[in-house]
Amino acid sequence: MGGKSVEDMKKGGRGKTKSSAKSVSRSSKAGLQFPVGRIARFLKQGKYAQRVGAGAPVYLSAVLEYLAAEVLELAGNAARDNKKTRIVPRHIQLAVRNDEELSKLLGSVTIANGGVLPNIHSTLLPKKAGKDKGDIGSASQEF
Repeated sequence: MGGKSVEDMKKGGRGKTKSSAKSVSRSSKAGLQFPVGRIARFLKQGKYAQRVGAGAPVYLSAVLEYLAAEVLELAGNAARDNKKTRIVPRHIQLAVRNDEELSKLLGSVTIANGGVLPNIHSTLLPKKAGKDKGDIGSASQEF
């Protein structure tokens, strides 16, 4: 046959050797877009605890990615409603304040350049003129 024997190909049953093994990120292993390794580093450097478990940065990355996706989806809808293709802070503000759960989560957060929700108090609206005359002249349910 020439070349390598069967034993050389198997390498003792260890699979791929260190040199030929391609590194796979923890984010891709978890199926996430957010960086698991970076969040693990931040958790360690932040001294929140002496030790950080292997699952903690994965879980935190998944939660942060979900929240970001939720806000982005709602902000994208707000941008489309305003006939815009770019999300600006105003769209994020409208998305967050119109969603009950996100509004509760970010209740004490100020979004720069977000503005306020369009709202006119009912007492400031003009009274409807001719309301009494319309009731008398109508033949709706007076029988």
